[in-house]
Amino acid sequence: MTGCENRAPFAPLGGKTPQQAFENLPTPCYILDEDQLAKNGEILAAVAQRTGAKILLAQKAFSNFQMYPILAPYLAGSEASGLYEARLGFEEMPGEVHVFSAAYREEEFEQLLRYADHIVFNSPRQLEKFGPRAKAAGKSVGLRVNPECSTQQGHAIYDPCASGSRLGTTRDQWDKKMTPELTALLDGLHFHTLCEQDAQDLAVTLDALEKRFADVLPHMSWINFGGGHHITRPGYDVSLLEECIRRISGKYGVQVYLEPGEACALNAGFLASRVLDIVENGAFRIAVLDMSAACHTPDVIEMPYRPPLYGAGEPGELAYSYRLAGPTCLAGDVIGEYSFPQPLQEGDLLLFGDMAIYTTCKNNTFNGMPLPPIYARRADKTVLLAQFGYADFKCRLGGGFCVSQK
Repeated sequence: MTGCENRAPFAPLGGKTPQQAFENLPTPCYILDEDQLAKNGEILAAVAQRTGAKILLAQKAFSNFQMYPILAPYLAGSEASGLYEARLGFEEMPGEVHVFSAAYREEEFEQLLRYADHIVFNSPRQLEKFGPRAKAAGKSVGLRVNPECSTQQGHAIYDPCASGSRLGTTRDQWDKKMTPELTALLDGLHFHTLCEQDAQDLAVTLDALEKRFADVLPHMSWINFGGGHHITRPGYDVSLLEECIRRISGKYGVQVYLEPGEACALNAGFLASRVLDIVENGAFRIAVLDMSAACHTPDVIEMPYRPPLYGAGEPGELAYSYRLAGPTCLAGDVIGEYSFPQPLQEGDLLLFGDMAIYTTCKNNTFNGMPLPPIYARRADKTVLLAQFGYADFKCRLGGGFCVSQK
């Protein structure tokens, strides 16, 4: 694996096999692990306690609000990418509500002011248009900046510092567009440049940020380091992260925020699936599953990455290798290639790991694929949280309500 797909190892099942743990569940289905969510929260809370930083849940990665009560004791609030997420965070997650959008809609902005505490703008023009209204409403106002420092390799789609990026104000644009009146509106700066990366990349980014905006930072009351910090991944350099936080907060007297999504729910979910059929094409044995990469794990295709699979190895590592694929008509609906100690059979249960992040919040009903039910794993029990059916597929195409035509 390369680039952003630096995912966590497979979560433990308490000594049970997938068949023992989930044999009676319908497939495909998601299972959210409450114990792992709490463990992640404990790690994040310890960082906050030792450094004074405030850590928020980035809902774009994990928005299963039924699980928010588990994370809430460890976090300072939530981060949103628009009106609906801001409202969800306001309603379901205690604490602060921060929102950033590349551009805000006029018809939504007044509603947004009801929910958000911090509003971050992407450009001087958006700051000029909406900033005075946010300030008059008592909101803390920020501007996203672009440190112009790429630390990712091979995935420009996830690199906000890539050439031509629309995300964040560069120093050149600051110098051309930021008047003293606009600068006076600001309480803080925001940057987001990482994607499932370690603290070494943050340290490099902070050097670039200071190089470009050192004259601005002393006038701010807070700075948001954004997301992409893989804090809860085994091996992550927590000490360096804390050193980075203390360096910036101490040097400039600012409140530091972090808004990780992956780190909050990393390794805290599963996707159970069954084999529907085995087909062969040349040298390839292909197992068609009842889950779809395109519909149920879109990041597998968009990132791309190969998700961990319980009991499976790399292609050719074990005796029997298969390409795992979904049932849709998309030719590229492929999860990846794996090997197994025994031949796969129709009906076999397969369990993918690290399926809490960027799954339930990104899934879709392409090809009329049903949305999988969502379960919570509580100790040795599974509890149904949400179930979906034909009405969910049909009504989303009818604007939220169905109109029958006679």
